[in-house]
Amino acid sequence: MVPAAGFMCLAQTAFAASAVPSGSPGFYWFIVSTLVAFLAGFVLVARAQYPEPIFWVSCVLVAIFPFDSLIVLMALTSLLARRTLRRTTFRAVAAATAVTLYSQLRDVFRPAGNSMWHAFFADPQTGEGHDRPLAMLTSESVIIITAVVVALCMVVISVLSGLHIRSRAELRAASARVHMARAHAGDLQTTLDNRQLADAIAVEAHDTLAHSLSLIAANANVLQVQSNELAADSISDNAGELAADIKERASQIRQQAAKALGEAHSVIDKLRNPEQAWAALAPTNETSLTQESLDGIISEAREAGMQINSWIDVRQLSQIDDAMGKIAYRAVQEGLTNAQRHAPGNPVSLQVSASPDSGIHVHVSNPMRLIDGHTADEAVTTHRRGTGIAGLAARARACAGTCHYGVDDHKVFHLDLMLPAQARIPA
Repeated sequence: MVPAAGFMCLAQTAFAASAVPSGSPGFYWFIVSTLVAFLAGFVLVARAQYPEPIFWVSCVLVAIFPFDSLIVLMALTSLLARRTLRRTTFRAVAAATAVTLYSQLRDVFRPAGNSMWHAFFADPQTGEGHDRPLAMLTSESVIIITAVVVALCMVVISVLSGLHIRSRAELRAASARVHMARAHAGDLQTTLDNRQLADAIAVEAHDTLAHSLSLIAANANVLQVQSNELAADSISDNAGELAADIKERASQIRQQAAKALGEAHSVIDKLRNPEQAWAALAPTNETSLTQESLDGIISEAREAGMQINSWIDVRQLSQIDDAMGKIAYRAVQEGLTNAQRHAPGNPVSLQVSASPDSGIHVHVSNPMRLIDGHTADEAVTTHRRGTGIAGLAARARACAGTCHYGVDDHKVFHLDLMLPAQARIPA
């Protein structure tokens, strides 16, 4: 761009100066114009940093000196490519059009021997170096019209080139923003997945460890009571039976402690291997509504000394979502754990029903103990919101189910869970 602009400035200056006699004032003016023409093209070097000032400097140079308008059109393209204000665009296009028309018409209205446009339309066998004077192949009006049309076409090409460069730059910038937005969205999704995984692991840890530890505590309480009875009845006939029962309780505590330790190791493994944690958290036969899994959790609670009255009616389990079955299983587990923790020794009623048509219903109820005038459940709920049954309620709501819990007027705690047979997102 720099050599092309400088060449055109020199070319039109040379044509304009060809008939000026040496020593005249005009001769010295064209010497200055020639020197400036050598340097004029270099102003385009700064067009990227200062597109608007360079454009106006180019307009001034072409208006003052006998230069061609190519330098103005190049500066216009650079300005439109880098500035998006509509007012600036219109003002620059208008100025470039005026300066370009002025430059071309200035050349057209010079004498035929001093005009580039006349040189294009001159008979090649006439003029300087030939016997005949310079003759035109067409009329003066055609030359003027051609110069105007070409000038306007050059302005249009310059404007379209600038707008095209601008649109490509905006497209690249938009693509970069989209890429950054996608990368940010990916980071947010990764963070969300990690948070969901951490929440799922925390829920799993609470469901399993709390249940196992509550059974350990229950058996330990029974063991303590029986130890006191053995100490009091050491000489009675019941001593042997109490000793055998204590041994059995101690064995159960050992097994349950080993189970709790294994569950703790499982939680640690999930935290160390998050890519395998989701698979490990998936529903299994041990955490479903099968007869075996429900009998197992109820038997463990009864062996720990709980009095459980159960009514279970599960139909067509294969048509019930495994994820819904796991939540229901955890509800049974949480209900029994909560009863053992806050109302040990009181009877527990458990009802489980499930079918593809009616969904899943789990109901656990038990009388509560009073602690300082409040039920144990109220005290625990006040200090541990967001865990246990509250977390179970949140899981139920997430799949369009319901979970209600609380103590009635008769100081009986109720946990009532309703789930759809198939998982769905709530409206």
